[in-house]
Amino acid sequence: MMVEALVYFFVPALVGVLIGIASGLLGIGGGTVMVPIFRLAFGMSATMSTATSLFAIIPTSISGAISHVKGKTCIPALGIAAGLGGACLSPVGVWLAQLSPDWLVMLAAALIIGYSAINMFKKAFKLRPAGQPAAGVDAAASPSTQSSGAPEGSRTEVRVASATARISGTGETLADPSATGGFSSAAPSLTSSGDAAAAAPTADDSSLSRKQLLQGAAIGLVAGLASGYVGVGGGFIMVPLMLSIIGIPMRKASGTSLIAVMILAIPGVIEQGIIGNINYLAGIAIVIGTIPGAVIGARLVTKVPERTLRLLFGCFLIVAAVMLVLNEVGIFG
Repeated sequence: MMVEALVYFFVPALVGVLIGIASGLLGIGGGTVMVPIFRLAFGMSATMSTATSLFAIIPTSISGAISHVKGKTCIPALGIAAGLGGACLSPVGVWLAQLSPDWLVMLAAALIIGYSAINMFKKAFKLRPAGQPAAGVDAAASPSTQSSGAPEGSRTEVRVASATARISGTGETLADPSATGGFSSAAPSLTSSGDAAAAAPTADDSSLSRKQLLQGAAIGLVAGLASGYVGVGGGFIMVPLMLSIIGIPMRKASGTSLIAVMILAIPGVIEQGIIGNINYLAGIAIVIGTIPGAVIGARLVTKVPERTLRLLFGCFLIVAAVMLVLNEVGIFG
């Protein structure tokens, strides 16, 4: 009896803490790890694995989202827009999963996760490590500009150029302006007086345009379909797309994605519950750990450099994709 309790409650809860930390830190519901765990460790069918994962995702994402809102590391309006868009197609994904063989559902999950990981690595490698200046900044800060004979305004402009080349709060510089979705190149030039008040708002601000909110809803549609079909929150799709299309920074994308996840997963969970595919006992065991873990992860997001966040996210996805493929080809028996 004690051994069974250890296997079915303590171990899943401990794993859940790690999943929760990854959820709060990377802006995912955790389904990319929960699906393989339910499939491999619990021996569930593909359908039950995706359904139980979707069930566990909701409290996990709610816990992380609340912490992100309190810490102001998210854009709530964008998250709600993406969540509502995803909620429209999440039930469609569940319906399609019912019509598909197990191997196809798992293969789709692995392909989507792997593709997202590749995109995340590309973005990460465009960022320079903390403390390493970009070439453009070095060129701007030439000896002639830094000489004592240079006007004070010129030296101020150099310092401003260096500051605007950095990602807010991370101490990292961009090797390629496209790594932030092109918004860094749109940064306004400041005068020698250093008046930053005239700076125009970017996608890092909570006041997004209607077009950007519609883009968020469209991203949510894609994530919702994938969420219902493969039993994940859709954060692995939304985070890269929010970075590349809308141009918000990683530390904002994580929390924004969690807000969307907690909304878009609800219709799919209701449908899966009605069908009877959810293993509530296993789901609750995981959630016991993911809820506090998500709070920890959300607090860490302001302390981890953006380049590190992207690399962690990419590695996280690659491992999940490989585990799914190996299982479906019979490597794990």
